[in-house]
Amino acid sequence: MVCLGNICRSPLAEGILQEKAFRAGLNWSVESAGTNSYHIGDPPHHLSQKVAQLNGIDISRQRARRFVPEDFEVYDKIYALAGDVLSDIRHIARNKFNSSKIDLLMNELYPGGDKDVPDPWYHEEPAYHEVYKLLDEVCDAIIRKATVSTPGRILQTPKGALQASSNLKTQIPKRASL
Repeated sequence: MVCLGNICRSPLAEGILQEKAFRAGLNWSVESAGTNSYHIGDPPHHLSQKVAQLNGIDISRQRARRFVPEDFEVYDKIYALAGDVLSDIRHIARNKFNSSKIDLLMNELYPGGDKDVPDPWYHEEPAYHEVYKLLDEVCDAIIRKATVSTPGRILQTPKGALQASSNLKTQIPKRASL
């Protein structure tokens, strides 16, 4: 899961998908990153943590990191949370960019729709709840796809999410998704 700073959207997406994969009995490791370096080492935004906690998910131990070109070698699937993030990833990765491993996260719900997950950074708490609802819905779609296709495998997943494997990890070393 990749967003800009790795403190609002992508930590929520990581936590939600990891929890849903665990509950579905999928051995996935889900991770997240950001395309900028403003928050490296910082925990998720306090409102992302609050909203996750209100929904029974603890993301407090996550720490922001920057997306690197080698993530394409490490992870099976990478989900970008917005179009500008996808462009940034393409620029950062350069010749390591692999279009078969990356997609916009919301394309899991709306194939080809190229919709962004809105950034709640400049907004109040209700925006974080709305982002949570979107991410929860798209993560449900990813889990449905994974459990309907081949048990323990995802056939197609968007950037920043999961890789197809019975030993799936989100930012996968060879990991499921980022």
